Amino acid sequence: MAKRSSLSIRIVEGKNLPAKDISGSSDPYCIVKVDNEPIIRYGPSLQPQLGVGDRTTPRPPLSVQLTAREGEGSEHLIPWPRPLPDTPAGRTATVWKTLCPFWGEEYQVHLPPTFHAVAFYVMDEDALSRDDVIGKVCLTRDTLAAHPKGFSGWAHLTEVDPDEEVQGEIHLRLEVVARPRGRRLRCSVLEARDLAPKDRNGASDPFVRVRYNGRTQETSIVKKSCYPRWNETFEFELEEGTAEALCVEAWDWDLVSRNDFLGKVVFNVQSLWAAQQEEGWFRLQPDQSKSRRGEGSLGSLQLEVRLRDETVLPSGCYQPLVQLLCREVKLGAQGPGQLIPLIEETTSTECRQDVATNLLKLFLGEGLAKDFLDLLFQLELGRTSEANTLFRSNSLASKSMESFLKVAGMRYLHGVLGPIIDRVFEEKKYVELDPSKVEVKDVGCSGLHRPQTEAEVLEQSAQTLRSHLGALLSSLSRSVRACPAVVRATFRQLFRRVRERFPSAQHENVPFIAVTSFLCLRFFSPAIMAPKLFHLRERHADARTSRTLLLLAKAVQNVGNMDTPASRAKEAWMEPLQPTVRQGVAQLKDFITKLVDIEEKEELDLQRALSLQAPPVKEGPLFIHRTKGKGPLMSSFKKLHFSLTTEALSFAKTPNSKKSALIKLANVRAAEKVAEKSFGSSHVMQVIYEDDAGKPQTVYLQCKCVNELNQWLSALRKVSISNPGLLGSYHPGVFRGDKWSCCHQKDKSDLGCDKTRSRVTLQEWNDPLDHDLEAQLIYRHLLGVEAALREKRRELSAGTEAGSVPTGPGEAAEDALAQLLRVLRDLQEAHRSSPTGSPPSEPNRLLALQT
Repeated sequence: MAKRSSLSIRIVEGKNLPAKDISGSSDPYCIVKVDNEPIIRYGPSLQPQLGVGDRTTPRPPLSVQLTAREGEGSEHLIPWPRPLPDTPAGRTATVWKTLCPFWGEEYQVHLPPTFHAVAFYVMDEDALSRDDVIGKVCLTRDTLAAHPKGFSGWAHLTEVDPDEEVQGEIHLRLEVVARPRGRRLRCSVLEARDLAPKDRNGASDPFVRVRYNGRTQETSIVKKSCYPRWNETFEFELEEGTAEALCVEAWDWDLVSRNDFLGKVVFNVQSLWAAQQEEGWFRLQPDQSKSRRGEGSLGSLQLEVRLRDETVLPSGCYQPLVQLLCREVKLGAQGPGQLIPLIEETTSTECRQDVATNLLKLFLGEGLAKDFLDLLFQLELGRTSEANTLFRSNSLASKSMESFLKVAGMRYLHGVLGPIIDRVFEEKKYVELDPSKVEVKDVGCSGLHRPQTEAEVLEQSAQTLRSHLGALLSSLSRSVRACPAVVRATFRQLFRRVRERFPSAQHENVPFIAVTSFLCLRFFSPAIMAPKLFHLRERHADARTSRTLLLLAKAVQNVGNMDTPASRAKEAWMEPLQPTVRQGVAQLKDFITKLVDIEEKEELDLQRALSLQAPPVKEGPLFIHRTKGKGPLMSSFKKLHFSLTTEALSFAKTPNSKKSALIKLANVRAAEKVAEKSFGSSHVMQVIYEDDAGKPQTVYLQCKCVNELNQWLSALRKVSISNPGLLGSYHPGVFRGDKWSCCHQKDKSDLGCDKTRSRVTLQEWNDPLDHDLEAQLIYRHLLGVEAALREKRRELSAGTEAGSVPTGPGEAAEDALAQLLRVLRDLQEAHRSSPTGSPPSEPNRLLALQT
């Protein structure tokens, strides 16, 4: 049994921000921190519509260094898998020159249940100086827990005060001891961890000040450490019945300036009389005694944040539910149960995407994803009378297929679209086909030193788009063998089902349009419009490139619609692309014909061959430094290409060189950040593992930026989360000379001065499947619609008794529904009997914190 917590975050927009630049505007972006750790990541879950992005005013484009495109000129295979680019994991995009920015970016983060708060910092980017802090919004765990459906709305930005930006915990032992002259309060200050670095060297010089009943005592100063150990004890005379509180403050000592506040803990001493003794780690709190600027004077931020806490039971508890659902899928649309349509009927539109994703992942784990989607295809076809409305709604079939393509086809998408998207970003040409939007001044002068005419701009734009569209269609045509077998087999089923439903000659194109409605309209086109959200680019496109991508996506949609008169009539100014579109329709039909021409034996052979290879979870260049001997660590790092699979972390000199295994994944014990002062960089991580002899070893790897660091840490933690012997603590510093740089301890085998964060991960499209969690989420949804399911069963029972429902499917559906309700009742009872309650918190169980 395990507690799982996750945060779904969407940063929508800001308004009325203060001007930070001399131009009277700002260049705002957001940083998201969970317990003072920057940890966010873009994902392809956001489906942009045509035209999204027009609200931002991007900065003029900066030069971007592009990597060489591999595999150009290949006759059969596209380059696959394409290494994923490094997308920012610590901040949103910057929206230039505006006081009302729109971001519309969303993320999902997996966290330990013990997290305290999530904070959103709005910053103003400056090219030549340090970025300005505009303000922040902080949502505590309790606030989010009070909104089961999520916090949604506008929140006022508040001023960021250094005395409120605290972090870390302090280890204290508090006792009431008897003395001949009365009772005394004894406070032992043992150690602290993860204190805020206040000095230029990346550390602090912390000491602790203990105040009670008008008397103050201080510990010694520990130089250059954010993980100090004091082990000092202080005593105070204790007066029974007094309302005086005990205040423990941490400070950073400075020689020439005022000391910096690091945080405090305030205790109600009356609670200690009954406890007599209490010891534990206590979270440092900010000093909120200062007055703030008027609420709303710094602007507002629109957010959507949802906290989801799940208690995941042992696998055996979910087996009846999983087996019941799997049986329904195996029986298909003609089976007796019909549970899947009942689930769709009782699922609201707002949560249909989540339910579709959970079901899809559950059946993927059971090897039934293709059968599940085939069942949904049949159900959708059964209630569709007009061919032109097929799969156009946000049905369970459409949402499940979207999730399926993201999980199973993302690498394929990168291989097809990657080189074309790179080329569009590299060229940065001005492209416009709509005469009402042409701006001749934006294209400068031609070689004849005269402004281009509107006709020249339109013709040049058409040539550029025809070139991009032709390259994309050629890449797609060559990609049949690179498409995953399970995707091809699913499209084969879709193609066959649609052709059986609409067999007439007038519906000849309908099976092809059914395939392109998912492949082009719901997968390729959104990725073309927003390549960053699909991890195709590191940054958002500027205004000029965004327009080119938008027009290219429209052209792809026209090809996907098989160039119907209705699609041509919408935007007549797209007519210059018609020759390429018509040629593309023929190419696309030929591609789909080959794509769906896959027999079951070939499908099994391809899947078997794929199962013999461990696909990379993450790969890319890193700089390695390994500790050797007892000498001091040098800051020399060697660049190598690393590849992480579910079996090992390997390296090679180049991406195409032979790989050598560095660490077996089963031997990993922790993957954590390294303190900035250790190597003079904030982008270094350490992987702690056991070698073949069982001895602990550490490898230090430097990433090119903090965003890449968070991605690698997340990937390493996910693939090793089930390893036995994971460490609970570690040293964020290095052992240099004769002591640890973080806590100054001289025992190299010391257990560690900071806690590990093995459960802090970022949700990705290629995450390992967690069958029990998916089953729990499905159970939670079904429990929420239990009343509707019971009402449906009453209707079926009444119909059967009245003879209005023929014996057979109606009774079978009633039986399956009765079984489902019994399974839900059993799971509900299992949750009641499990040790539940609020998430674990700090061990200040008996001492009430003063506010």
